[in-house]
Amino acid sequence: MKIETKIRHVTRPGANLFLELGFTPAEAKRLQAASRKQISDTRLLKRQLMEELSVWIAKHHLKQAAAAEILMVSRPRVSDVVNKKTAKFTIDTLVEMLSRIGKPVRLAIN
Repeated sequence: MKIETKIRHVTRPGANLFLELGFTPAEAKRLQAASRKQISDTRLLKRQLMEELSVWIAKHHLKQAAAAEILMVSRPRVSDVVNKKTAKFTIDTLVEMLSRIGKPVRLAIN
């Protein structure tokens, strides 16, 4: 069996993917704006959770290896938290890490 590997279409960076999927221009613009807002909100939430973890690590004067043991993750994962590499974490993972140090997360909806 032959697997086809030919690239048929490439979406250029910055293009509106929703427009390319066939949505009307108005709907594509609305969907793109909503998508960007959701991504931005998610990144902000992750940064806030990472900041809490970073402050806790600093407050307890922990080296990354010691923090990793307590958080039950690898030392490079702690480095990623401290350096706010949001793309490498899910919100669930960060919430779980905070729970392990006795900082349960509460969700407030405004």
